[in-house]
Amino acid sequence: MTGEQSQTVLLVEDNPHVLSLLQRELEKQALVLTAADAADAVLRASESQPDLIVADFSLPGMDGSQLLHKLRARPATAKIPVVLMATKNDIHEKLRGAQEWTEEIIEKPFMLDAAMAVIRRALERVSLRKLTQRGAQDGIIRGQLSQLGIIDLLQGLEMGRKTCRLLLSSGAQSCAIYLVEGQAVHAELGGTTGEQAVYGTLGWSEGAFELDFAGSTEARTIVRSTQALLMEGLRLLDEAAHAQDIIEG
Repeated sequence: MTGEQSQTVLLVEDNPHVLSLLQRELEKQALVLTAADAADAVLRASESQPDLIVADFSLPGMDGSQLLHKLRARPATAKIPVVLMATKNDIHEKLRGAQEWTEEIIEKPFMLDAAMAVIRRALERVSLRKLTQRGAQDGIIRGQLSQLGIIDLLQGLEMGRKTCRLLLSSGAQSCAIYLVEGQAVHAELGGTTGEQAVYGTLGWSEGAFELDFAGSTEARTIVRSTQALLMEGLRLLDEAAHAQDIIEG
């Protein structure tokens, strides 16, 4: 798996202070290009083909909805994922109908750490999509969970409707999760199978993953959709963390 620095982000922001703050943090993750208005952003996106565009909704010349339409209307930029930074009012009144064109929306005002967490998730999904596209040719791709987490892996495979075996390993433990068109259908973790096997991996932050696009199984031990599976798994993790807080408290 290639490092995060191989990714390019186009940052579009007309406020110099906000631009500087975001650029400084983003440069830890990727090569950063900048634009101060939407017209320049469309031009730079066409020329540089960034992996991700992070843009303020309120820009000189055109707003975020107009920017999205301009990008989607051009073959060279139509598929570039976009993260928009917008106020609650803009999200509900001006972005209605265009939200499906955004990778993520960051609600303003925001804390820098929270915004960066959203952008990192978007970059991880972009990275996964690249990996799975390459994997369709190479057959097997490998990476580290520290670079791409289990939840982002499963969400990315679901969005891409991928059929594969996802093999996860952390320490002495390993888990195989089988997906058909993005939906998890079977999992094995030691002597545990099905949904409980998936839940047992969601707390793993260190380890490795392997995607085998030729891997398949006839077993069907998972009923929930991948999204429902992740939501339930996160709920269980929250419950376990709360219980631990009570014990330690």
